Amino acid sequence: MNYLLIFFIIMVALAPLTHFLPSKHQRKQVALRECAALNGLFVEFRSLPGQAAGNRGEPGSVIYYGLRLPASRQRPVRRQAWLHTGNQWRSVGNPAPLPEPLAACPEAILASSLEEGSCGIYWQEQGDEGTVAEISRILRVWAQQIHD
Repeated sequence: MNYLLIFFIIMVALAPLTHFLPSKHQRKQVALRECAALNGLFVEFRSLPGQAAGNRGEPGSVIYYGLRLPASRQRPVRRQAWLHTGNQWRSVGNPAPLPEPLAACPEAILASSLEEGSCGIYWQEQGDEGTVAEISRILRVWAQQIHD
């Protein structure tokens, strides 16, 4: 009986520590972001282009996976964004044709943008490491087209 009481007291003392263990979802996010970093991408929390924070999902729930572009003095990159709704893309702000590589984006992609320093996609990390590798490939092709 004494051993059972000691075991119970130890378990009660250790129970709060379980809150510090990462959940399955958190471990998946870490794995995706590590895969992105290994593929040369950077990860940021952002709002979708053309929408206020929180209009599509919880605030901060949209993640930007971006690829840095080399600086160019010859011709500045024009800022542009596209939203992905269903199977269609539409430009935000100034009308612009969809870059060819974005047509092959996975369904999980919510939007894409091109800025002076990067090109990237917005999503809610609804995929696996294969999806991250595909995103990386698409962004590299797009960045090469921008550079040429």
